[in-house]
Amino acid sequence: MSTQGKIRAVTTYRLTEMKEKGEKISMLTAYDYSMARILDEAGIDVILCGDSAANVMAGYETTIPMTLEQMIYHGRSVKRAVKRALVVVDLPFGTYQGNSRRALASAIRIMKETEADAIKLEGGAEVIDSVNRILSAGIPVMGHLGLTPQSINKFGTYTVRAREQDEADKLFNDAILLQDAGCFAIVLEKIPAALGTMVARELKIPMIGIGGGNGVDGQVLVIHDMLGITNEFSPRFLRRYADLYSVMSGAVQQYISDVKSGDFPNEKEQY
Repeated sequence: MSTQGKIRAVTTYRLTEMKEKGEKISMLTAYDYSMARILDEAGIDVILCGDSAANVMAGYETTIPMTLEQMIYHGRSVKRAVKRALVVVDLPFGTYQGNSRRALASAIRIMKETEADAIKLEGGAEVIDSVNRILSAGIPVMGHLGLTPQSINKFGTYTVRAREQDEADKLFNDAILLQDAGCFAIVLEKIPAALGTMVARELKIPMIGIGGGNGVDGQVLVIHDMLGITNEFSPRFLRRYADLYSVMSGAVQQYISDVKSGDFPNEKEQY
């Protein structure tokens, strides 16, 4: 059932209100108009146009190949479909690391050319100069800590992050740093549940988990994984709510059979 017209549009301020009231935040990815329209009309709070498009839309093994132009294309497509949800677009690898001026220019392009509501970037102290410069222009920033896929070549593995105390301490300090800079929320990816709970409890801004446990303020999944369109990716944190791979494959096979047999189109399907 559509919730449009019944619930006010989601803003960064609204997310803070939700945390204060103990209302969990729902967030999913989308990369195109049709999918974003379904998510928005279903009542999702936040739509992330993520650089995970590299994996599920373009077939790359990592998110690193995504370009700014590609993210703008996907972000523009998503934003045109949305009336209620907050739309966040990822800054892709190479557009903000080590150069705060480039970071601001990249963020401005995304905001102007997609009309998105905010941008997201990965990292803490390493990218704080870029975060500060983007925020100084009035652009809302969502952070991303824990497993940061753009740094996969540095980590060398997709295993759980921040199990050791020193890395857990760094994550907590980075979260404080991002909050103090002015970020409106942070994604916590693939970290121990106890750490996610602690960070969410200690910080004022929302913590959105993807493998961050149930003690955070909200959850995000990649839509293709959650709907079972992709079937080769099965981390512990993923719950599949459908098996669309089988549904779609079956539909295509039936279509092929109907075309081959001459059953499609029938008399009612012709002019």
